[in-house]
Amino acid sequence: MSVEERIRAGWGGRAGAYLELTKPGITIFVAVTAVAGYLMAAIPAVHLPALLHLVVGITLSTAGSLALNQYVERQPDGKMLRTRGRPVPSGRIPARHARLFGWLLTVAGTGHLWFWLGWLPALVTAAAAFLYNAAYTPLKLRSPLATPVGAVPGALPALVGWTAHAAAIDARGVALFGILYLWQFIHVLALGWNLRQDYARAGFQLIPPGSHRLISGLMVGNAVVLLPVSILPNVLGMSGNVYLAGALVLGGGMLAVTVAFMVKPTTRGCGRVFMGSLLYHPLLLGVMVAGAL
Repeated sequence: MSVEERIRAGWGGRAGAYLELTKPGITIFVAVTAVAGYLMAAIPAVHLPALLHLVVGITLSTAGSLALNQYVERQPDGKMLRTRGRPVPSGRIPARHARLFGWLLTVAGTGHLWFWLGWLPALVTAAAAFLYNAAYTPLKLRSPLATPVGAVPGALPALVGWTAHAAAIDARGVALFGILYLWQFIHVLALGWNLRQDYARAGFQLIPPGSHRLISGLMVGNAVVLLPVSILPNVLGMSGNVYLAGALVLGGGMLAVTVAFMVKPTTRGCGRVFMGSLLYHPLLLGVMVAGAL
């Protein structure tokens, strides 16, 4: 390989590492959630420039928050099989560079939201970043309470989108938050149980100690509560009967896979809960928006 080719490969590898630092899949997931929140508040008066500014701001701030998270968790990440190849623990990006990169993106995204959409969506975004990195992340090493705490920043993007149009938080915005909070709880419990041995290497305490019955009981309990909470957008007049039917079907499916895991606690069964949660999120938001049109 020539010197020029090595330089190109080095720059390409470095750019890829910085992109990896932002966890693009999760960033997109968060942006989609915020967009759905905006659409539920705005339909039929959708303002495309505002929607574009929301996407830019939430994408930058989320990418920055996730980069900061990898900086903060660099030592535990280096102990886990799943995460030891990440940019910071693998040495592809110096820790101080990851910290600066994360701060720049977080501040830029939050500032963009404040300038173009107002102080409230910016404040909710800043609160999500703070709770994620200053509360949830350190708590993961100390207590299973990290899981319910972490579900808060996981659900706040819906309120970022809602407040970007509504400029206030009312019962409808809280309903969106509640749905995603309960969903996030199930999602993280499933991930934590399947990766419990790897998490133990890092000292993470995402799931409470005890038998699978406790974990599956928490999953089932949240799925039971999620079912009636998920129909609130219909009750509150946000989305029609198409959404009501979709919410009942999706909620029933979520409940079914959690009960199946309780009955037969296998890695495959927990994997179904995790995959079910990944499908539930975009499908529910999609049918919700479709029902509001």
